[in-house]
Amino acid sequence: MKKKTNNKKLDLVSMSDIDSNDVWEILSLTKKLKAKPLLKSNLLKNQSVALIFAKPSLRTRVSFEVGVTQLGGKSVTIKMDEISVGIRENVEDIANVLSRYVSSIVIRTYEQKQIEDLARFSLVPVVNGLSNEEHPCQVVSDLFTINEIFNKLSGLKISYIGDGNNIAHSLLIGAALTNMDISIATPKGYEPNKHYVAIARKINPKINIEITNSPLNASRDANVLYTDVWVSMGQEDEMRKRKKIFAPYQINDKLLQVANKNAIVLHCLPAHKEQEITSKVFSRFSEIIYEQAENRLHAQKAILIKLIDSK
Repeated sequence: MKKKTNNKKLDLVSMSDIDSNDVWEILSLTKKLKAKPLLKSNLLKNQSVALIFAKPSLRTRVSFEVGVTQLGGKSVTIKMDEISVGIRENVEDIANVLSRYVSSIVIRTYEQKQIEDLARFSLVPVVNGLSNEEHPCQVVSDLFTINEIFNKLSGLKISYIGDGNNIAHSLLIGAALTNMDISIATPKGYEPNKHYVAIARKINPKINIEITNSPLNASRDANVLYTDVWVSMGQEDEMRKRKKIFAPYQINDKLLQVANKNAIVLHCLPAHKEQEITSKVFSRFSEIIYEQAENRLHAQKAILIKLIDSK
């Protein structure tokens, strides 16, 4: 992970903060933590972790709160409207004050820059719990889930079908770091940000990165089919328009027929069945999808351990 020049701390603001060795170190630790949930149970003894939420959360909030407890610490959950970052108080002051109270800060918000600024001024590690541009905690746990099933990542093909959103961005970098081919199929005008495509290609020029408007082509020979909601938080006013545009971008039996015969389906949840995924396909792969959700807990504990131990 990249070192901070001011205080030598490590952050996970973006998937690009991690190199390939870091990924495998975290995945290895995740496996140990899943087998023994109380491993490192004294890491955060008499310490606290701040959880800042501007967006609603089920998996991120609960998995971090439970994870911090299992590491022997206490989570302090703060709603964004209670501190109004950048409005009631500027980011620099919030970061400096919180750093004197807690061992690390997890933030789930809209603007990626807000997380970057918080990390820049914070004296303790900052973790991106989700922004409009990235969702690294989700993708680290996704990589763990895929490796858990296939016992490898290198050489696999992951196909993401839907909106070129924060999941797509972090998956691009995650695939590059683990030597997986990746194909992303979106409607025209909804492709992932070219910035993230460029980062992935720079990290690993050897893998195949395909950005297409054809879900069928993207799904061919895929080992993993992955989807997310068509309407993310903050886009509710676009719901009717998006449902029409994204209708052909549904994971269904047709896509599974052209994927690898042993392909799995992942979904970061919440799922809107009969929109981005059919109820039939979801039901078939529900145990894997729920395991994927559980793995958030173990992977996020591994991330916290990595960051805090590196201080």
